[in-house]
Amino acid sequence: MNHPEWIAILDYGSQVTQLIARRIREQKVYCEIIRFDTSAEELKKRAPKGIILSGGPCSVPDEDSPKCDPALFDLGIPILGICYGMQLTAHTLGGSVKPGLKREYGKAMMTITKDSPLFKGLAPDLQVWMSHGDKVETMPEGFEAVAESDNCPYATMQNLDRNIFGVQFHPEVVHTPQGKEMLWNFAFKVCKCSGDWEMSKFVEDTIRQIRKQVGENHVLLGLSGGVDSSVVAALLHKAIGTQLHCVYVDNGLMRYRETEEIEDLFGRAFGIDLHVAHAGDLFLGKLKGVSDPEQKRKIIGSTFIDVFAEKARGLSDKVKFLGQGTLYPDVIESVSPIGGPSATIKSHHNVGGLPDDLQFDLVEPLRELFKDEVREVGRELGLPSYVVDRQPFPGPGLAVRIIGDITPERIEVLQQADLRVREEIMKMTNHLDVWQYFAVLLPIQTVGVMGDDRTYESVVAVRAVESRDGMTADWYKLPYEVMDSISNRIINEVPGVNRVCYDISSKPPSTIEWE
Repeated sequence: MNHPEWIAILDYGSQVTQLIARRIREQKVYCEIIRFDTSAEELKKRAPKGIILSGGPCSVPDEDSPKCDPALFDLGIPILGICYGMQLTAHTLGGSVKPGLKREYGKAMMTITKDSPLFKGLAPDLQVWMSHGDKVETMPEGFEAVAESDNCPYATMQNLDRNIFGVQFHPEVVHTPQGKEMLWNFAFKVCKCSGDWEMSKFVEDTIRQIRKQVGENHVLLGLSGGVDSSVVAALLHKAIGTQLHCVYVDNGLMRYRETEEIEDLFGRAFGIDLHVAHAGDLFLGKLKGVSDPEQKRKIIGSTFIDVFAEKARGLSDKVKFLGQGTLYPDVIESVSPIGGPSATIKSHHNVGGLPDDLQFDLVEPLRELFKDEVREVGRELGLPSYVVDRQPFPGPGLAVRIIGDITPERIEVLQQADLRVREEIMKMTNHLDVWQYFAVLLPIQTVGVMGDDRTYESVVAVRAVESRDGMTADWYKLPYEVMDSISNRIINEVPGVNRVCYDISSKPPSTIEWE
């Protein structure tokens, strides 16, 4: 989709390049992460309001390090180089970059020594986050130093005549507290953006685009009930109405009453043509006696495709397109010093690997968006909060939260325990601060006393984490009274459980899910 106002981010392999895009979009300015070697000619055609050169792990003076098209600097478009991007700017324009006497990593204090539009409205002494081994030794002609730190005399440089800036630190990370303001200054003071990237406008534009792409053809969508597929379903339905057909596979491993909720919302309230495959017995039959987590995943994945494909064949005479909930992080083209250029599109777990007789063109209306933006679109489309704010849920469902054998009885125990975890945490006024919370059924039994009787029953572990993106996570410090009510309710209301534990491990080294 073409946007009249956007900022281009050239990716040089930094682990936090996506954060630059997040920070720019938070200012209601559209941006895209594109290849590091995108030509000046291509950029001139697409006419961004500004260009950002990201950080990266390589060393600019190395012969094989990723470089930009030098003609970028002659386009007259404002440029901001971040860390590696600043060094690349200096190197390309005739300055020099050398290894520093010591690697600088972590918080540093920086002093602004000259006026700059980047720092408008900010105090002269600022905390910033450094992460570099090399640094600019001599600036290119026409540049001046704007800020310095103890270890870095050129912490920021600028050429105001050419609107080119370089910062040695990372303004996109939270450890640079005023970084957001610096990026705001670049977008609005330097690039003169107006900030018109609104979700309501995105919805209107996307609906037009879907209608143009699909025409009078029909679309098939694998609906999982998660945020992405639910928002895709609502968006496609608004765009093409009865030309949309959704298939939902109930594998018998969903949360309590989840299938009924999906049928009520999408089938009845939205009036979508929803085909539900009640396949719990099939899945459980194939999983009988299987306790290895990878084996569980493979069985569930292949069985899912078989069931989905069978439903799809019944609709294939009128369907030409397959809807997918692909998000922006799945399609970003990136360069890494290890693997070289890569452009990977991750298949949605619901539909990856369809048989050859079911090949469709793809409709991916969310491929420009990050997860938080998808939630905004969902609200714009009128989806209820229990769908929009739904936590991530693994593709294999409760199978990877039941450690050991999967039986109908153990599924029911976990569904009931998980329901009580969710009900108690959702009573907290700040429950949206918790990234994910759920119960895990362990493959052990412990001695307990209920009434005057000795019991020997199952153990449930409770997992709650806080995270920004799921890549790293800390265990969430639930209030004791919430832990108390969760434990009491599970032990007293869920037959077969006599002990509740709380998981206090972080990711890494642990993962969020147990399997």
